[in-house]
Amino acid sequence: MSEREFIDYATVRDLLASANQRRGELSYEQIMALQHAEWAASTNRGGMKTDPKVFTALYNDLTSNEKLVNNPEICAKLAELTPMRVSDVRVIISSKRIAMDTSEIEDIITTIRQHVL
Repeated sequence: MSEREFIDYATVRDLLASANQRRGELSYEQIMALQHAEWAASTNRGGMKTDPKVFTALYNDLTSNEKLVNNPEICAKLAELTPMRVSDVRVIISSKRIAMDTSEIEDIITTIRQHVL
């Protein structure tokens, strides 16, 4: 089975914009995806712009966490959304029923802050 690669909205935006410049047009679905990626990578969603370098570094750090190592999709979501509150992290990890106490979640938030701020 091939390993999945996770990318951030800023990368999606850049790839679609590049394709639009090369081809001169995008399909309706690609235009909608580009508009969504532009919005999601901007400060309009969550107050922080998405930076591909920060996303990659943060994703790599989060995948080294022993409780997150088997859930790369959760690491990608945490790296993209960069939650700064315990309750926000709990919402994200609850989808995979990952059990973490508050101190473990605070360690994740500390890691996020080291990359974002």
